[in-house]
Amino acid sequence: MSIKTVSRTAGLVLAGLLCAGAALAQAVRAEGAWARATVPGQQATGAFMTLTAPAGARLVGASSPAAGVAEIHEMAMQGDVIRMRALDAVALPAGQAVELRPSGRHLMLLDLKAPLKDGSTVPLTLRLQDAQGVETRLELQVPVRKAAAPAAAAGHDHDHDHKH
Repeated sequence: MSIKTVSRTAGLVLAGLLCAGAALAQAVRAEGAWARATVPGQQATGAFMTLTAPAGARLVGASSPAAGVAEIHEMAMQGDVIRMRALDAVALPAGQAVELRPSGRHLMLLDLKAPLKDGSTVPLTLRLQDAQGVETRLELQVPVRKAAAPAAAAGHDHDHDHKH
């Protein structure tokens, strides 16, 4: 086999992998996305949406130029205290809508570089992984809006395990 043939074959394989990754990112739908507006001095906020992956996938991370760190989090009651913890991933079962919502699983934007103002948008990149471990990205422009804090949030304990 000549070097030209090997090179062409490698190029076709790479192009196929890139197309497969792009198909995964296109296949995962993010609907109803929004991020909570902040007040001056607030260093963190949440982003929420409903994700649907027709072929199944996993949300394995997120990033935003508006935040120093973005993590997948989960809030849950432990006794009479709400605790929040970072998650490594969220499964997106084939064809099932998975809600990222306040007081549940959500994305945390930490170490904000500036306040997020109501009516603006924030860029957010979701990192997705298919069953074969191929990782892709889904780029979003997420609207920022005010929302009332959950009633149970008063007196809650953030049990953070941040990876800074």
